[in-house]
Amino acid sequence: MKVVLQRVTHSSVSVEDNQLASIGLGYMLLVGVEEGDTTETATYLANKISKLRVFEDDEGKMNLDIHQVEGQILSISQFTLLADTKKGTRPSFTKAGDPKEAEKLYNFFNKSLRETGLEVFEGQFGAHMVLDIKNDGPCTIILEK
Repeated sequence: MKVVLQRVTHSSVSVEDNQLASIGLGYMLLVGVEEGDTTETATYLANKISKLRVFEDDEGKMNLDIHQVEGQILSISQFTLLADTKKGTRPSFTKAGDPKEAEKLYNFFNKSLRETGLEVFEGQFGAHMVLDIKNDGPCTIILEK
């Protein structure tokens, strides 16, 4: 499982010009489920994200977690995170999980985030989505397990 976390001041997701979700301060998560990922993997990453201290304190140091700033999460499934570009110029997505199993694990991941007390919004699994991301910092972190 690979998650690209972006600290944002605002983010939203739309499908066919219909906005599905919008958040203010928090994290925009791009989530790729890989073949072989488990609920243990999803739980580990959800807990790691909920405790990650990347928001600035009064001294300008990254010391605060998302709970302390009352942030929200926008979680977007994105199988293209698992692209293999080692051969040729057309990416291969053979490492991406089976769509039905990946959707189950993506939903479990979001549920695990909610169980830490976070407010989590989602895109639409498997849809063509348009994202508006106002990355703060910029602060972008890649998490894998």
